Amino acid sequence: MRSVARLPLRLLHAAGAALGWLVYVASPTYRGHMRENLVQADLADPRVRREAIASAGRMFAEMPAIWLRPRDQTLRWVKRVEGEHLIEEARTRGFGIVFMTPHQGCFEIVAQYIAERVPITVLYRRPKLGFLQPLIEEGRAKHNVRLAAADRAGVKELLAALRRRESVGMLPDQAPGEGEGEWTDFFGRPAYTMTLASKLAAREHTATILAFGERLPKGEGYVVHFRPLAPALSGENEIRRLNRGLESLIREFPGQYLWGYNRYKAPRGAKPRPAQDATR
Repeated sequence: MRSVARLPLRLLHAAGAALGWLVYVASPTYRGHMRENLVQADLADPRVRREAIASAGRMFAEMPAIWLRPRDQTLRWVKRVEGEHLIEEARTRGFGIVFMTPHQGCFEIVAQYIAERVPITVLYRRPKLGFLQPLIEEGRAKHNVRLAAADRAGVKELLAALRRRESVGMLPDQAPGEGEGEWTDFFGRPAYTMTLASKLAAREHTATILAFGERLPKGEGYVVHFRPLAPALSGENEIRRLNRGLESLIREFPGQYLWGYNRYKAPRGAKPRPAQDATR
């Protein structure tokens, strides 16, 4: 991993694109999820699918460099930042900040960039492969970045960070475990969606910001985007409001979303899927 981390970003992204295609061709299950999810989102354009295939591989190929290189080196890859004033406005008001980052683009570079401005506690799930745990801890838990496991103790750490008027980060489109979510519409189909993200976003003295690390072509670097979460529509609950915000961001850069993820799975022990989706 350290050897890979020393490679130029252009080469990592080229190798990652090849890896993405290899996985797509080799795994009928992954291929099926990607195609079904793109159709569900009305994004069946072959150009979007081809970009998504390559982008998924780039996500894995870039991780060693972002985790294991010094932060001052990786942040040189950030060529532009849009919406940074949202962070400054929240801090001026004395608010804690909840950053919501979907499985889109390079979410690892986003956390590293935020940590240069405000301390951030990042929610994560422990890997099923135990030997990866030390690597994740070393790669992610750098200056101003704390890790909080997705359990009760981790939730307490998130709440403590917000009380200190710091920031927290999470991937709100990750399917939660039993008892941690609700069935809520996502691209026109019920998806078991975590409730924690919307509960944190609804806290007083808290600002919610959508964040996304756009990959530039040919390994040229990244553009970090910060967007406000739009107000709720009439009759819309906070969970659907968040999903609608994610949908809007994903539709702007559909080729960089992780469409192969089984977003519509039903976790063991979850309440039954709503009736309107019973035929799926």
